[in-house]
Amino acid sequence: MSAFLAMGGYGAYVWPAYAVFFVVLIADYLAPGLRRRRNLRELRTRLARQSARQQRSPAP
Repeated sequence: MSAFLAMGGYGAYVWPAYAVFFVVLIADYLAPGLRRRRNLRELRTRLARQSARQQRSPAP
């Protein structure tokens, strides 16, 4: 088992490369959902601000 993990002396390069790959893969999976939540939150804020502005100054 230790020979497999050492990978002929290249284990110190191979395993961190796998770790970076999986971190990027997970970030790539989560990014659209996080972006959507942020966009929805910004949109709600804009709509609330616009509604408050319209209530303050009635239309002629």
